[in-house]
Amino acid sequence: MTAAPTGDADPGLAGLDRLPTEVSRPELAELDTWSAADAVHLFVDDHADVLAAVRAAHGQIAAAVEAVAGHLSAGGRLIYVGAGTGGRIAAQDAAEIGPSFGLHGRVAAVFAGGVDAMIDGREFYEDDAEQGAIELRALEPTAQDVVVGVSASGRTPYVLGGMAAARQAGAFTIGFACVPRSPLAAAADAAIEVVTGPEIIAGSTRLKAGSAQKLVLNTLSTMAMVSLGRTYGNLMVDVSADNGKLRRRALRAVVEATGVDEAGAERALDDADGHAKVAIVAILAATSSARARELLTRADGRVRIAVALARDAD
Repeated sequence: MTAAPTGDADPGLAGLDRLPTEVSRPELAELDTWSAADAVHLFVDDHADVLAAVRAAHGQIAAAVEAVAGHLSAGGRLIYVGAGTGGRIAAQDAAEIGPSFGLHGRVAAVFAGGVDAMIDGREFYEDDAEQGAIELRALEPTAQDVVVGVSASGRTPYVLGGMAAARQAGAFTIGFACVPRSPLAAAADAAIEVVTGPEIIAGSTRLKAGSAQKLVLNTLSTMAMVSLGRTYGNLMVDVSADNGKLRRRALRAVVEATGVDEAGAERALDDADGHAKVAIVAILAATSSARARELLTRADGRVRIAVALARDAD
């Protein structure tokens, strides 16, 4: 693993120079002379640091999953606030929850520069703490919500401003940084610190830090969805099946969950208006789609509990 220097909690620009994510690696001073084969080996092997850093933060990530799941279960939202690479990754994660797990409007993201920053850098917005606060307040956060601030350096003003607004609104806050002892972590109710160390290209946090952010946010949102019963085992049973690929995925889920053949799964899906979860409960509980929906409502959307309720009633 690459050795990382000590982190610096100074939010000023001078402190930025000493952050693990910013320092240069002397052994790579002639990187521009390397062959493509050697450079690719370096890039791939360097990402071993990412897995090690994420593993080291296992307890923090697990606690964050529990916090997110708890707030969502109570009717709250998961809101990301980020900038640069971290903001783009957070926005992508938020956008994928509805289609993947059927939980629409409950996961959102604000990030510096907005939609335009997704395809054309607007990094100068990162320095505007007040704008971060304004855009977070626009979502009208409450104590039911959990707000996750994403910043590789842990000192991005836009993110810190958004987190301050979230705390003022009473939301539970989680600070996610790729350096130790950051202002972001210190200002949050809980912290995730995934220390990925110096990058191959000094300061290019779209590399190891970005990979860590993608991995951690995927873990955070996905495992929260599993906890909420948005899957059945490892099957995506709440998927919004609105294209051919996803309809086929829903069909496979019904077949795998129930053991019926494809023809039986298709009939059940038709009766369930294409909703895999309803079709699965209807088959496993030997009941109608209408009753399957009632059982799922009583079970807070959890397939196993809905089936158990049907069996208890019988």
